[in-house]
Amino acid sequence: MRPMPSMLAILTAAAVLLHAPAALAQAYPSKPIRIIVSSAAGGPLDIVARAFSEKLAVSLKQPVVVEAKSGAGGNIAADFVSKSPSDGYTLLFVLSTTLTVNPHLYSNLSFHLKPITIVNYGTQMLVVHPSVPVNTLSEFVAWAKREGPVTYGHAGNGSPSHLVMEYLRLRAGFETVPVPYRGSAPLIADLLAGQYKAAFGATVGLIPQIAAGRVRPLAISTAERSPLAPDVPTVAESGYPGFNLTTDFILLAPGETGDDIVALIEEHVRTALKAPDIVESFRKQDVRIVGSTPVEAAARIKAHSDLWADVVKRTGMRAE
Repeated sequence: MRPMPSMLAILTAAAVLLHAPAALAQAYPSKPIRIIVSSAAGGPLDIVARAFSEKLAVSLKQPVVVEAKSGAGGNIAADFVSKSPSDGYTLLFVLSTTLTVNPHLYSNLSFHLKPITIVNYGTQMLVVHPSVPVNTLSEFVAWAKREGPVTYGHAGNGSPSHLVMEYLRLRAGFETVPVPYRGSAPLIADLLAGQYKAAFGATVGLIPQIAAGRVRPLAISTAERSPLAPDVPTVAESGYPGFNLTTDFILLAPGETGDDIVALIEEHVRTALKAPDIVESFRKQDVRIVGSTPVEAAARIKAHSDLWADVVKRTGMRAE
């Protein structure tokens, strides 16, 4: 596997990060802050960013503007912020897959970014069309081995719905035919129509379809069950110990941003995430609050990057 300058830059920057005294950052901020999100307005990243940015604007006493720069699996936004001045006024809010998967799918990526905090993560749920004669993950795996390869839809190469299914099939030993879609809406529409029989998708978006009996839930991708679907077991509980796949929402700064500024932003974001209205709103949307330190974020990025490097290599996954 070729070297990944982006990941080395992220980890090197985080390794020396210290919580500098607040006095060092007294001059910051003195003007509006931009948070660049890597998905379209109205998407999960945008919704979460706007929620905590409102709190930041109050606590930092400066406007915090959320701006969408979507495309190329987050590469456009990451490249833009990576090349922005390292002064704390342009930040990146991105899915972890931009950092942990894209360097293995695309050539010549070189993001120089410094982690601030993992804000949250979401869960993925495996569902099947009602015509599939299974009710549990073990039954699904047996059916997949008997009837496969299993054609399934996903929201684009390298997307969470793609990655989680490919990792599961490697663990379980069945074959698949992935069908990429441009986003979740057309993916779910074709699943409901029976164009394919199985998919992983964001839990919160699937709850209405489950309630209406249009899809059948089998398992949750993370270590804990979703409060939105407490009766649906995790993949780990269903026979695959250690299976715990999260898609992290990460806040980062340009790579040379001062440690004092990073520490100040981290402190204010983590405080914002403890606000009762944020906690309650996120709970209803299956948004799991993390609020990590920069060092913890860097370690998680590294661990996930190693995992997905192996999956990309074993599956022959390619960028679209």
